[in-house]
Order: sequence, then structure tokens, then C-alpha cells
Amino acid sequence: MSLIWPWLLLLAIVLLSRRPEQTYGPWARRGVLLALAALTLGYLHWRVTDSLNLATALSTGLSWLLLVAEAWLLLSGMLPLLLSWRRFDDGRAAADAAEAKWRDSSWRPRVDVLVPTCGEPLAVLERCLLGCSSLNYPHTTVWVLDDSDRPEVRALAERHGCRHLSRRERRHAKAGNLNAGLAASSGELVAVFDADFVPQAHFLERTIGLLADPNVGLVQTPQVFFNADPLMRNLAMERWMLPDEDNFYRWIEPVRSAWGAVVCAGTSFVARRQALDQVGGFVEAALSEDFVTGIALLGRGWQVRYLGDPLSAGLAAETLLDFVRQRQRWAAGTLQSLRLPQGPLRQGGLGLGQRLALLEGCLHWLNTLPRLLVLLMPLSYGLLGVVPISISAHGLLQRLLPLWLALLISVGWLNRRSRHALLNELPSWVLTVPLATTVLASLVGRFGGFRITPKQQPRSRGGSSWLLVTPLAVLLALQLINLGRLAWAQYPAGAAAALSADPALQLALVWGGLTVLGLVVALRACYDCADPEPVPWLALPLAVQLHDAAGQSWCAVVEAISERGIDLLLSGDPPGGNLQLQLSVDGAPIPALQARMVDCHSTGPKRSRLSLRWSDGQIPALQQLQRWLFCRPGCWLQRQAAGEWWALVQLLRQVMTLPRALKAGQRSLVRQADPGIPWTGGSAGR
Repeated sequence: MSLIWPWLLLLAIVLLSRRPEQTYGPWARRGVLLALAALTLGYLHWRVTDSLNLATALSTGLSWLLLVAEAWLLLSGMLPLLLSWRRFDDGRAAADAAEAKWRDSSWRPRVDVLVPTCGEPLAVLERCLLGCSSLNYPHTTVWVLDDSDRPEVRALAERHGCRHLSRRERRHAKAGNLNAGLAASSGELVAVFDADFVPQAHFLERTIGLLADPNVGLVQTPQVFFNADPLMRNLAMERWMLPDEDNFYRWIEPVRSAWGAVVCAGTSFVARRQALDQVGGFVEAALSEDFVTGIALLGRGWQVRYLGDPLSAGLAAETLLDFVRQRQRWAAGTLQSLRLPQGPLRQGGLGLGQRLALLEGCLHWLNTLPRLLVLLMPLSYGLLGVVPISISAHGLLQRLLPLWLALLISVGWLNRRSRHALLNELPSWVLTVPLATTVLASLVGRFGGFRITPKQQPRSRGGSSWLLVTPLAVLLALQLINLGRLAWAQYPAGAAAALSADPALQLALVWGGLTVLGLVVALRACYDCADPEPVPWLALPLAVQLHDAAGQSWCAVVEAISERGIDLLLSGDPPGGNLQLQLSVDGAPIPALQARMVDCHSTGPKRSRLSLRWSDGQIPALQQLQRWLFCRPGCWLQRQAAGEWWALVQLLRQVMTLPRALKAGQRSLVRQADPGIPWTGGSAGR
């Protein structure tokens, strides 16, 4: 019976996770959680009582070190799962009711929209200001908080009807900039957007209703991105992988919302000025001023609400080094909060559930250290000749394999298909060493400074950062040497016989093989493709009719579209010369756009791919296109993670291919929701 019960629990998990949770109700999730907890505790009991190698001092030390690392990862990983025991949702139903009630009321507060900026490219900032100045809610004032004090930013703000504010003393980075904006403005509510984020037109109408409740101090919405993050882009896995942020905003934030512990994420939120004033504004001593300010609001009794509607979108980090440095800043800021009076440990007024939910975010970054130990531990087999875990066939089948399969099957289901269990782990190994150094520095009180993530920077050639590649290459070399020594040691006795007779060798080879696979994927992900025109390209399911001056027409579909141009797939002979395109949106046509042909390739018999660029000198029409691309309600999708195994096959295929050139037919695309609006082509322009 002792051999059967883990497999029975695994079978129960398989059956419960076959359909969406809504099919069964919350008891299915709780059943899976109980089964996972039982398997985890059973595994840890076996590890303590029957798997330690105590033969020598070295093996004893390594065995206990590995056990502590595993226990830390398993138990800290169970915390967010156990927090999801309580019923939770993404806040949309509450927002629907609040919006309907607010529309029937007379409360129309003034809203100051704060856009902090410090050196972002003008094209990035202008996209944000187009969105902010296009908000449907009329009682707004948009403030450009310019810490670079550039004359061109002042002119841009005036051109879009925004107020411009620049500080003489640029202290305390973003928090100080936002507090300067609070001091200069006077609206009852304050909305904040980073300079690379673009709100949808109905952002304020959708969120203000929740603030009609006088107990609500802040409403946070999710961050989504209109470009793929570097891990997805460099591996050409945009169709198969989802950004890390999806898991946070589609699962972690709703779970924390159930415990009254929603995290302020620094952008795309609306706050009550009275609440911010009560906590002294944004906390200037914190690297993560958003996280700490949200905790301060909770400690003063204000509610922080979460609305899961993707009401804005921004730019993800564009190179893997920038991506890693951004995560290092988040890690340092979150761990710094443990020392601050407004942090999750010291802030008064928090309940036990709130404190646990907030501390889980700190554990997420601390987990980097045991992850690094687990990554290094296979080296003990071949390089040191020490077996850190004493395992038998019985232990492998009864404890290790059922738990591993259960986690692989259930994690994606529990987080509502917002993240893969294994697929996201392999490329993210590139973060392990840099984050481990950040965590260690943070533990001794060295947190670094505030670093702005570069946006929309052209790259004339591809390449990798040696800061990222070097530790991965060293680890890969050590792992390959380790596997080689293991194989060579078994050669005289016959590899097949040794493998079948020794479960520890089986585990060592599988463990080492997976580690090598993860390191190879991480190294492949380090290569950033060249991108001379780093603008977001979107995939939109639109049909196109093209016509030339002679009356000839072509049927085509949009493959990719951006604020710089459009790629089309069409049947028949391609047109020549300049073209004129027109998009009609719900009966309100966008002015005709002039475009010039920059490339044309045959994709088959009588099929071509056209790459067009919008012509210069049509600023109003292009701005209208930008508003339609980035500001129309409902344009951003919330995708479901693809099947784990099929996506893993695709990842292995991509690892074996050469890096792509970002051009027509090979662009890095983010898919938008189907607008259900046809395109019409104008006559050819000469």
C-alpha cells in the first residue's frame, strides 16, 4: 500500500486537472492542493529518514545542504498554492458593478495623470502621451514629470496639451519625481503611467468606480506588453511561451487580493490623493517605491483593490542584459523592504494573512540561492565522487517520481494556464547566477541604485553579453565534465549494466542531463537579435483589399503591423509603386495612409509577402493609427499557455536553429485581439 498511495494521489490530480476549475468549483483546486501537500510532506519525510548519505563528513554535509535547499524550494513553493485555498477572482465582476453604480452617480473627481520620465526616447514618450491625452474621461490633467529637463520634452508636452514639470534637485529617483508631481497638482485622484505605457481610452472610466468606495485608496491594473520579452524573442517562442508577468497578474495578484494584500506595481494604477498624503506620498527611501507605498496604505487601513482587465500596455526590456538588470533591481527593492518601517515585516496594521501574502514575494527572490545549489549539486557525483542523495528504486518510484509528475501536471492548471511548469524554468536559468549575487548583496545591506531600463534602443548587430554568458559557459563546461566522468567510470563494467543496477547513477545522469539542457537553452537565449528599428510589431487578423490606379485589385491579409509600416500576404502579382491604405474603425475612418514598398518576396506560386513603410509627413494620420493600435478597448489578449509537452518540443527545435533576423516573415510579434473590422485599400499614389 505504501507504494500505491502516491500514485493514487497523482491519479486524483490528473483527473481533477483535466478540465477548467470552473467546471468543478473551488473544491477541485483544494483537492489538488491537499494531494500536493501530502506528496510534498511524504517526500520530505522520506528525504529526512531514508535518503541521506552519512558515510563521510563530506557526503553528510552535501546531503544536508541539498535537503535544506529542496525543502526550502518545496515549502516556499507551497505557500502561494496554499494561499489560493481561499476563494479569489480578478476583480472584474466587482468593477462591473462599481462602474454601473458610479455612472448613475454625480461624483466626477478631477484626476491628475502623472507620467514620470527620465531620458526615454521621444517616440516612446509620445506614444504614452497620445494615450493619456486620448482618455475618454474629461476631468483630467496630464503632467509630464521630466527628470531629464529636455527642451524637446517640454515642447512635446505642450504639443499634446500636457503640463510639464522638471525638478531642480533630482533626488530619490522615481519616488521623488512622483512626489514633486503630487505637490504641484491638486486632483482628488492620481493616475500613474510609466513613460513607455499606453492606457486604453476607457482606463479611468473602468477604474474610478472602485474608488467611489471611500475606503479604497488605490486600484491596480495588470501590466501587459506590446513587445515580447527577450527570453521569448531570442528563442522565437512568442507563440508558445508567456511572459513571467502573466503569472503574477493573472494568478498571484488575484490570490493576494483575496487576502487584502494587493501589490502596487508602479504603473497603470489610480490612487486617492488623501490616502497618499496620509502615508507621506511615495516612499522615497525605497528602491521599490511602489511595493512599499502599497504596504504603507494597507497598514493605514486603506484598501488596495485589483482589477484584472488589461487596460494598458508597455514595453518589456529589449535585451537580455536589460531584462536581467531589471529583475535584479526588483529583487533588491523587494528585499530592501524587509528593513524599512513600511515593509512587510515592520509595517503595523497588517493582518497575518496580509503579512504572509506580502512576504511570499520576498521568498520568491530568496529562492534563487537554493536554486543555485540545486543547479550545482549534480557536480558532486562526477567531480567529487560523492553521492548527495542515497536513493533506491523504491524511493525513486514511491517518492520522487510521483511528486515531480504531480508538480509538472498541476502547476499550470492551478495558475490558470498563465505559466508552464517546466518550459519557463529552462530559459530562466540565465537569471540564477546574477540574481544570486543580488540576493547575497541585499542580505548584507548592499542594494545598489535605481537604474532605468532602456527602451526602444536600435541594435545594428546581434550579440550576447559576456556578463551573462561567462557564468553559464563555465557551469555548462563543469556539467559536461561531470557527465563525462560518470560515463567513463562505468565503462569497464558496462554502461547498461551499471545504469540498470544503480538508481543513484540513474538520478545523477537524468539530473545532470536536465541541468545541461537548461544551461544550453539559457545560453541560446542570451543572443539578442539585431533590431535596427525596435518598434513593436503586432499580429492582427485583418483582411485587406488593395487597388491600384488602373483598377486592378488584390486580396491580402495583414501579417504584421506597426506604427512604422505593415507586412501583407497577398495572392496574385504584387502591385508596384507607392500605395494608399485606409482603415475604417466602427464607421470613423482613419485618414488615408501613404505607404511605400520596401520589400517583396514570393512565398509560393502566385503568393507574395509585401513589406511597406508609412511615408513621412502624415503625422495626424499616423497618430490616429497609433491611437487605434494601442488605445482601443479590449485590444490586448490574455493568452493561455500552450500544452507543456508540445511547447517543450518547440523549444528544443528552436534551440537547434540559428538566431533569426528580425525582418518581414520573421518578426517578433505580439498578437492582438481580433477587432472584427475590415480594411479597405485606397487607390495607388504616384
